[in-house]
Parts: sequence; C-alpha cells; structure tokens
Amino acid sequence: MIKTKSSRYAESGVDIDKGNEFIDRIKPIVGKTFRRGVLTDIGGFGGLFALGGDRYKDPVLVSSTDGVGTKLKIACLCNKHDTIGIDLVAMCVNDIVVCGAQPLFFLDYFSMANLDVAMATDVVKGIAKGCEIAKCSLIGGETAEMPGHYAPGDYDIAGFVVGIAERDQLIDGSDIRVGNKIIGIAASGIHSNGYSLVRKICFEELGLSVNDHIAELGCTLGEELLRPTRIYSESLLNLIRNFNINGMVHITGGGFFDNIPRILPQGCKAVIEDGSWTVLPIFEFLREKGKVSAEEMCRTFNCGIGMVVVVDAKDVDDVFQQLIALGEKPYIMGEIAAKKSKKDRSVEINCSSTLS
Repeated sequence: MIKTKSSRYAESGVDIDKGNEFIDRIKPIVGKTFRRGVLTDIGGFGGLFALGGDRYKDPVLVSSTDGVGTKLKIACLCNKHDTIGIDLVAMCVNDIVVCGAQPLFFLDYFSMANLDVAMATDVVKGIAKGCEIAKCSLIGGETAEMPGHYAPGDYDIAGFVVGIAERDQLIDGSDIRVGNKIIGIAASGIHSNGYSLVRKICFEELGLSVNDHIAELGCTLGEELLRPTRIYSESLLNLIRNFNINGMVHITGGGFFDNIPRILPQGCKAVIEDGSWTVLPIFEFLREKGKVSAEEMCRTFNCGIGMVVVVDAKDVDDVFQQLIALGEKPYIMGEIAAKKSKKDRSVEINCSSTLS
C-alpha cells in the first residue's frame, strides 16, 4: 500500500486533520472576543482590524509581546491549562496600558510536540477569557506541532497585543515631578515572573508537590502558583479618563528596582515607605523557606504590588477612592523625591523592614 503524503506527515508527528479540528473547536470561543473593528474570522492568513478613521485625531499604535515563562511548568504539573492564557494576555496588555493605550486586538502563538486538541482548547479558553477581561479581540494566531523539539506534554505560548492611544494622551513618565505621590495596586499573587526560583525552592529544595496543602497559604501549592495574573487595563483606562496620570509601571521581572526607574525623569527617585502595603503570604513563604534576602525578593517578585501609579499630590485621595470603587486594592506607597547625587538609588525602599 502506498502511503499518502498526509499520512506520512502524521507518522512523523504532525497531524493536519487534528489541526483543522482544533480550529473548528475554538472558533466559537474566539468569536466571543470580537469587538467593533474585527473584519475577519480566524483561520485566514492574517487578522484584519479597522481603526475607524473618524474615531481618533492623532492615533499612535502601541504594541507588546510576552510569554508566561516557566509558569507553564506549573500548569503541566497540575494538568490545568484553562487559566494560563489569562496570564498571557495580562503580561502583554498590562505593558501597553501603562502607556495609556486601549487594547485593540491580540494574537497568540502555541507550540508543542504533538497537538493535544483538548489541552490546546483549554489554553485558548484562557486566552479568550483574558481578552474579554481586557476588552480586546483575539483575531488570530499560530499553532505549531514540532515533534522532537518539545518533551511529550510540554508546550510554549507567546502573545502579541496591539493597542491605540491619542498622541497627546500618551503616558511616558515625563510629567513626573518631585512631590508626586505613588499609589500601588495589589497583585493577585506571583503573577508570571520569578517561577524558576519558585520551582527551585518549592520542588527541588523543599520537595513539595503541587497537591500539597500549605497551611500558610490556605490552599494547595498548585492553586496558589496558578493564580492568574491580574489584568489592570479597564481600571487604569478609567483613571486616565478622569485624572491626570503622570506615570504608570507594570511590576514584572526585576520587581521594584528595575521597573520603576524605567519611567522616572533624571534627578528623580521613588521613595517607598516601610510597610506601606500588605505583602501576600506566598512571598513571605518563599522568603522564609527559600532563605531569599529581602533585597532579592524586591528585585525578583512583585511582592504583592502588580501596578504602580504616579499622580499629583492633590489627586491622590480621589484616585485612591476611584480604584477602590473599581474593585482594586490600592496602597499609598510613598512619593517622588529629588536625587541628592548621581549615586542615589532610583528606588529607595527598606526591603528588610517591608518583608519582615
């Protein structure tokens, strides 16, 4: 019997028919994310999105791409794949909203050794959920089977988002001044950074499993580590409509020390008050059990603060109350001060006092 090209390809590990089945299965899931401007269904060669020429005076497109790192390993250990897509959307969307951009559309890249349709569908369900939260449309993506490249059951995902903002409403930190106040917005958990260290502490050093119940956390380790990254876009865009926001920072890898300086004008530093926010139990657990210094904790993890907003002192109370009304948990963390010399650190924080 002569083998057809398609069957020989399937024998090598790539099943085109299974890929088509996957597309058919996710079409209704993806369709729920479509907003005005989407011109194509998924399955084409490119996703089309119309800006609408009369909606913007001087529009600027803002884009970002990201992944979720080794948090994927936790999803695989828990055999739970329907929330990791929320993390993917969050990591991309939170990066453009700090520029003042409204997310428009999202694309994803999903790759594994051999396509598991059920698993991949769960991943896309999470991506679609994240897009619904962020009010952006999932208009396309790529699914790749790469036998021999990934271990069985392993996969990788990446995301790409495009947003829009009026040029004169872009936020880049240039309006930050000495005396401005710093408001932190609570994280939902570890979010999607630092998981290589998390896995080393929890699995290699402590010998824990994702099914172990951790008294300090009030849940299993897997449940804690898979908490989806919070998507802040709607809350922050609401603030932008009502207040002058001088700067915003997404606290990701690098924590406070590497992220906050990215928006500070020369001559300015952020002074964070001791104990000005609630450090989530998972961070105290990692610091104590992993014997991680407080300084390294503040540079590796968000330590309970996922987003930072810098505002005029006169607006701080109103912004604080608005964030509460929007369902966020804000903290007044400190203020912007003048650097006394070039050797001054851009972020002044007593980590040991904060993470006791």
